[in-house]
Amino acid sequence: MSALRRKLGDEYQVVSTSASGGGLPPPRAAPRGKRQRFVDKNGRCNVQHGNLGGETSRYLSDLFTTLVDLKWRWNLFIFVLTYTVAWLFMASMWWVIAYMRGDLNKAHDDSYTPCVANVYNFPSAFLFFIETEATIGYGYRYITDKCPEGIILFLFQSILGSIVDAFLIGCMFIKMSQPKKRAETLMFSEHAAISMRDGKLTLMFRVGNLRNSHMVSAQIRCKLLKSRQTPEGEFLPLDQLELDVGFSTGADQLFLVSPLTICHVIDAKSPFYDLSQRSMQTEQFEIVVILEGIVETTGMTCQARTSYTEDEVLWGHRFFPVISLEEGFFKVDYSQFHATFEVPTPPYSVKEQEEMLLMSSPLIAPAVSNSKERNNSVECLDGLDEVGIKLPSKLQKITGREDFPKKLLRMSSTTSEKAYSMGDLPMKLQRISSVPGNSEEKLVSKATKMMSDPMSQSVADLPPKLQKLSGGGRMEGNLPPKLRKMNSDRFT
Repeated sequence: MSALRRKLGDEYQVVSTSASGGGLPPPRAAPRGKRQRFVDKNGRCNVQHGNLGGETSRYLSDLFTTLVDLKWRWNLFIFVLTYTVAWLFMASMWWVIAYMRGDLNKAHDDSYTPCVANVYNFPSAFLFFIETEATIGYGYRYITDKCPEGIILFLFQSILGSIVDAFLIGCMFIKMSQPKKRAETLMFSEHAAISMRDGKLTLMFRVGNLRNSHMVSAQIRCKLLKSRQTPEGEFLPLDQLELDVGFSTGADQLFLVSPLTICHVIDAKSPFYDLSQRSMQTEQFEIVVILEGIVETTGMTCQARTSYTEDEVLWGHRFFPVISLEEGFFKVDYSQFHATFEVPTPPYSVKEQEEMLLMSSPLIAPAVSNSKERNNSVECLDGLDEVGIKLPSKLQKITGREDFPKKLLRMSSTTSEKAYSMGDLPMKLQRISSVPGNSEEKLVSKATKMMSDPMSQSVADLPPKLQKLSGGGRMEGNLPPKLRKMNSDRFT
């Protein structure tokens, strides 16, 4: 453990020295002006829905979600207003029953049995409702058995009160337990960086968790928002492209205990394949980062968002290390969470680097030389063609070679192919192939025949007299029995 601590400390010291050895980093270029973001740094989406027309009724069909999505001041206002209206309505119903039965005029008559005892005006009816709804039960006001309509109203009051309590209290509970506030303790770096990592140009940003409670099944995704025009002429103002941050390797599944650096390798499949340090000055794009996970304490799904515009992507930078080993534990220094330092990075795009590497590779030298030789041969043929045109008609007729350059051009176009195909043939067939009139098909057939019939090749090498005796490859049929037996023993 002490060795690991020294290693981390030495690496941090080296990085700090290299970052501060040349003085302060050069100031960045002045921003090109504040541009409209699709997603703010705090994760809020700058989208407003307008001109809904008759579609606003859809909000009322999902009233519970509508109330949860409202701001806190509107939730509190609706909460107080609903209870106030319900209480006044039910108190008015008890007062109406007492008024219709005449209980208000006979409230102080001891021989009279009212519907509700000691209810003789609206305030007393309101107090009776509150005592019944809150189950306080002081015992001074109570319902009697001489009032069937009061019993029915009491049942209706109990059912309506349970519904209102379940709806409003449930709405407030969901509003308070929403995991949106959990996203406040998930940090993203202020800038993204592009530099070399493992020999590849990589886009990087950092994410961290401030709480000790973990994010279960944390997963991160990235979207590139950029306007483009299709080949058909359609303009897409906010085209969404996926940035691979390890989906194929499982690196997008995070164990978010300490700050992690998320990497997107820029290759031929990346939307940043053509991005260079120079082109970033004119490009306009926005990288939206989405982190999702389950809150360990509540089991609810949480989502944190942020975004990086082209002005917030630093070319040739790398993040400072923030983890150090202390006595028995790892310590995270969040003061360096957003800090970066410059590193040597080529200013070219990945596409330009591959093209330069391809041009400097010696493997393409033969192809280049062959192309040059072919161009020279074509130029010579063009010269011959011009000479043939300049000859008199009598000479052209005598030679009979009016289309001679064109024939040479067709023959030269297949020279390299024949050279590669003839390289695997025996030397004897290669010499035969140089004779005009021997096509590649004939040579292949000859080679197949030679390899499949070795006896015919041996007979062809015999003197003419023995070939005549053998009968053109049928030697055994004309030999004496003794020689035929010796020949069979030799080959078996």
